[in-house]
Amino acid sequence: MKHASNFVLEARDVAIHYGGIKALDGVDLTLARGQIRGLIGPNGAGKSTVIDAITGRRPLTRGSVRLMDEDVSHLGAVDRRRRGLSRSFQRTSIFGGMTVRKQVELASHKMGVRDSVADAEAVLEELDLARLGNAIAEDLGYGEQRRLDLALALVGRPQVLMLDEPMAGLSVQESHDLAGHLQALTSRWNVSVLLVEHDMDVVFGISHAITVFELGRVIASGDPTEVRANPRVREAYLGSAA
Repeated sequence: MKHASNFVLEARDVAIHYGGIKALDGVDLTLARGQIRGLIGPNGAGKSTVIDAITGRRPLTRGSVRLMDEDVSHLGAVDRRRRGLSRSFQRTSIFGGMTVRKQVELASHKMGVRDSVADAEAVLEELDLARLGNAIAEDLGYGEQRRLDLALALVGRPQVLMLDEPMAGLSVQESHDLAGHLQALTSRWNVSVLLVEHDMDVVFGISHAITVFELGRVIASGDPTEVRANPRVREAYLGSAA
């Protein structure tokens, strides 16, 4: 008899090869419900590529991706999003000339949410954007635009959220505020987060688990204290930051 998985997301033996180049080579990643997993490593290590692989933007050379115990490896990015696997990108995807509320409602409607107005309002409230609902997006501060980008990824209440450097370009205070919103999401909405981020204070401050990449492979994975103490991680990546 098959037992249901304890994980909302499982990537097993995921590989992406381009000819002789192994962008990813046998990566295993899991996310438990309500967990934040930080993903760190030097530039070119494969962090963004693994998000592309898991979300269906790049075809796998081998391996599998399971979402809520369903194999979604054969599905494209749109179908995976509709099943509850969402992501943000390094560059914001907001519509600068549209109001905050209108574009979140539109995103919710495109997702097929029955009551897109209520869905949008709940997301805006969660991210402290409701008071800015009538503001034009391009008039917002950069930190607020980042939160709006996160709001667009949260419509329809996804189970899994993959964030690619959401703190990029933010001030220390803005990063702290956004980190607080992510922690609240995992607590109140039970969202599971895979976080690619260069800000080590944020990653080690809010992650329940951390996975370290180097050259398309996982070189360490565990709780933040364990990873920080790993000699190979300190040598390969953390250096004096450890």
